[in-house]
Amino acid sequence: MKQSFFIDLFHNIGKISTENQTYCISGEQMMKKIIVASDHGAVTLKSDIISFLKTKNCDVNDMGVHSDTPVDYPDVAVAACREFKKGGYDFGILICGTGIGISITANKIKGIRCALIHDLFTAEMARAHNDANFIAFGGRVKYAVPVSEMIEKFMDTKFAGDRHIRRVEKMMEVEKTS
Repeated sequence: MKQSFFIDLFHNIGKISTENQTYCISGEQMMKKIIVASDHGAVTLKSDIISFLKTKNCDVNDMGVHSDTPVDYPDVAVAACREFKKGGYDFGILICGTGIGISITANKIKGIRCALIHDLFTAEMARAHNDANFIAFGGRVKYAVPVSEMIEKFMDTKFAGDRHIRRVEKMMEVEKTS
């Protein structure tokens, strides 16, 4: 069948899910659904990220926080990852002061592969080789490349499969044996 048939069908339905990815239909464009959360050390960067994602027609679930009142980044990571695991999201973005603590916490949660991104190469490899389902940034980090460009690189990259499937499976097996 022609793709336009499916686009028309999905436009009437409003939403379709395929292999753990939910696309919201807007005219003929399918939007990625992304969960975004930060602690108090990254509120400004989170706001900038959400603004960027909206320019890319992404459906964003902003899980907070919205002020500089101190919160604990492990709580933010756990809440966002639990929401992600309910299904329907393409990927998530976590942000704390450095990105380190929130990414470590996320990686403790079964099924989560969170990559701490710091340049275009790590953004690409996080998706291409590791099939990351979360990426993390630091709100207090001075990046050489704009965060929006790193996110776009991640979004535009596809999982390479092949030998990387085996490696990702081995990573995920560690959850069962440790």
